[in-house]
Amino acid sequence: MTLADPDRVITVARSWLGTPYHDQASLRGVGCDCLGLVRGIWREVVGAEPFPIPPYSRDWGESGPREVLADGARAMMIEVSPADAPPGALILFRMTPRAIAKHVGILTGRTSRTAPDRFIHAYERLGVVEQPLTQAWRRRIAFAFLFPVQGPDHPRPE
Repeated sequence: MTLADPDRVITVARSWLGTPYHDQASLRGVGCDCLGLVRGIWREVVGAEPFPIPPYSRDWGESGPREVLADGARAMMIEVSPADAPPGALILFRMTPRAIAKHVGILTGRTSRTAPDRFIHAYERLGVVEQPLTQAWRRRIAFAFLFPVQGPDHPRPE
């Protein structure tokens, strides 16, 4: 699987800045949640979404035997260690201990050679924002993935 250009992923993610928060939506400038943001980035960088997203709960404390978001990303993206995730990577957050990962964002900046330090995500009441990847956020990262480049398995939408 070939990797998408991380600068393109970040440019597309930044084009969503200011989009209001709207649960389970994915329309740039109109409304999205964190998964809707990533779905929109996928459509522009990779191509058509490979399957419809079923309704999902907003409960960040949800627990269970399956990491649904991570399993879905693993099937379509390149998994990397969170410690090695570069700018342009999708990161999945576990918002409470022992809960499944239910929040996502895109790493965007690096001011040191050791780790990315900014990310874009859609957050309730704030909408799509770019924020520092503080230690509080960093310790919640559970998984990281890289976007593939568009290809025959992922045609661009017409």
